[in-house]
Amino acid sequence: VGLHVFTFVRMCWYEPRYKKLQQAIAAEFPEVEVSGFVGRKGSFELEINSRLVFSKLETGGFPFEKDVRDAIQNTYDGKQVEKWTKSRPPCVVL
Repeated sequence: VGLHVFTFVRMCWYEPRYKKLQQAIAAEFPEVEVSGFVGRKGSFELEINSRLVFSKLETGGFPFEKDVRDAIQNTYDGKQVEKWTKSRPPCVVL
């Protein structure tokens, strides 16, 4: 099963989150190709096989790693992966 995860992120601010997610995916799914691209300001969007499954622009937060892992596993299992709206809050600097 070929699987590709794209993330569109604002690299200068969200690069650490992207790298952490990339490492978590690689640890559990070493055959999955993960790519990151610079997107619009405030964006952190995930596509699995060219299908948008998560958007920080829509949810206001970042994805939970478990939800990403579950979406990848569901793709492998041949299940339909729906876009999810559950997110953790973005970090706040006081």
